[in-house]
Amino acid sequence: MTHLMEGDVSDSAMTASVLHESPMEPSPFLIPSKKLIMWLFIVADAATFGGLLFGYGFLRFGSPNWPKPFSFSPNIITGLVMTVILLTSSLTMLGGVAAAQEGRRAATMKWLGATALLGVLFAVLHLREWSAMIREGWSLTANPLGGTVLFGALFFSITGLHLLHVISGVIAIIVIAIGFQTNRLTAGHVETTGLYWHFVDLVWMFVFPLLYLLNVH
Repeated sequence: MTHLMEGDVSDSAMTASVLHESPMEPSPFLIPSKKLIMWLFIVADAATFGGLLFGYGFLRFGSPNWPKPFSFSPNIITGLVMTVILLTSSLTMLGGVAAAQEGRRAATMKWLGATALLGVLFAVLHLREWSAMIREGWSLTANPLGGTVLFGALFFSITGLHLLHVISGVIAIIVIAIGFQTNRLTAGHVETTGLYWHFVDLVWMFVFPLLYLLNVH
C-alpha cells in the first residue's frame, strides 16, 4: 500500500513537472492565436458596422423628407481632410509594423507615435464638427431643418461608434508602443494592433461617402 501511494505521488509530481516545463501549445491554425482573435473581432465588428450602414441606407432612401445638412465648405472639405489623415495614419502604421519586425525600436516608436498623433487629430476635428452641429440644433432627437429626426440619430450614432474605435485604437497604439519599447511586447503585438487600425480606417471609407457625400445640399 505504501509503495502504491509513493508511486501515485511520484506520478503526480512528474505530471505536474511536465505540465510546468512544457511550452504553450502552438495555435492549431496557420496564424498565431492573438492574430486569429483580432481577425474574429474584426469580422464581428464589420458585421456591426455593416448592419448599421445598411439600416441607414434603407432609412435614407425610404424617407421622403430626408434632410441634406452638409455643404461643400466646410463640411465636405473637413471630411476630406479627415479622410487624408486616416489614410496617412495607415501608412505610418505600416511603417511601424515593418520597423518592429526588423527590430528597430526607435523607428517603431516614431512611426507608432505619428499614427497615434494622426488619430488624435482626426478625433479633434470630428469633435469640433460635432460641436458645430450641436450649436446649430442637431441632436439625436432634433432636426433644425425640419423633417425626420432620423438623420441626427443615425449620424451621431454611427460616427460616434467609429470615433470610439479611433480613440480606443489610439490608446492601444500608445500601450503597445510602450510595451514594445520596454521589451515586454513583441512585433506580433504591433502587427495585430495594426490590423485593428487598418480596419478602423477602412470603415471610414464607407462612412464618409454614405453619411457625408450623400447628404450635400
